[in-house]
Amino acid sequence: MTTTTLHVRQNELATTRLVSRDDAPLAAGQIRVRVDAFALTANNITYAAFGDAMNYWRFFPSGEEGWGIVPVWGFASVVQSQHPGVAVGERLYGYWPMSNFAVLQPDRLTPAGFSDAAPHRAELHAVYNSYVRAASDPFYTADTEDAQALLRPLFITSWLIDDFFADNDFFGATTVLLSSASSKTAYGTAFQLKQRPGIEVIGLTSASNKAFCESLGCYTRVLAYDELDQIPADTACVYTDFAGNSDLRRAIHTRFANLKYSCSIGGTHVEHLGGAKDLPGPRAVLFFAPAQIKKRQTEWGGNELGKRLVAAWHAFSAKVSNPATPWLEVRRHQGAEAVVEAYATVLAGKGDPRVGHILSLPG
Repeated sequence: MTTTTLHVRQNELATTRLVSRDDAPLAAGQIRVRVDAFALTANNITYAAFGDAMNYWRFFPSGEEGWGIVPVWGFASVVQSQHPGVAVGERLYGYWPMSNFAVLQPDRLTPAGFSDAAPHRAELHAVYNSYVRAASDPFYTADTEDAQALLRPLFITSWLIDDFFADNDFFGATTVLLSSASSKTAYGTAFQLKQRPGIEVIGLTSASNKAFCESLGCYTRVLAYDELDQIPADTACVYTDFAGNSDLRRAIHTRFANLKYSCSIGGTHVEHLGGAKDLPGPRAVLFFAPAQIKKRQTEWGGNELGKRLVAAWHAFSAKVSNPATPWLEVRRHQGAEAVVEAYATVLAGKGDPRVGHILSLPG
């Protein structure tokens, strides 16, 4: 077999290359999977933008200094197995390289799934090292694989952001500002926040995406980035930053004297990323979803956390995929060149926000 992978220049994310290598034989305890389909969203661009700071480059090392492999979420099938607990043909959901094949070293097996025990992943967070067996997955239905690949990891983050704010009584705020409001993680968060009584949810977006965000119905109001002056400066608010735009962050910190909390989530505005030092008001704090998962697992137990997440997911996915007013339209990209082009489109942030990209490399 030959593995083909998209490599990205770590300090110049628009520079890519396709690398093909002959596969080595599996060692005892390893499995090889065919990555059948994976999603590419602004969330994956965030993984690349924060690849060093958050260790995302370490999950799938390229083997060459300066080049990285962007992690993605999707579905794969086991095609070879040297592990007695994993059968050829099993369908898995999880975290993959942008590639057609991947090798895992399953450990801590349960009927629900397993962890990858590859040595280079030992110090990385368990959430990203976990693989779910579709046959026993309460999230799974075969007809929603695309929606799961595109939205499931984003929605879990969205759910945790909402839970984090509620857990902290919104830091005394009554208004939540969300940048990059057309992004899937942002509108997933807004979907949850809208269910909180007394909370105003304001989406901030580009003028070109304003109508799309308004059509979703999950924002109390949608404003273009140059319309901040329509919000009273004394509003008690929290800022949820999916864009990572340093100029916008400074404008919000400067305008809102009653800013209660500044939460940094992502980096969809790659060309405007910057630091958060010397800002007026509260310090911008990076949100790390696995930390909130760990907190709730400790407080509620894994079963209760799972039940709440699954119930919320089914409500959200039903809304998103409603045939009458779909929030998401799937666009497929097959083949090496198509994957390169799709990556460039998502990186540039110029795509239709209603479109979800599902990619596959030949194998």
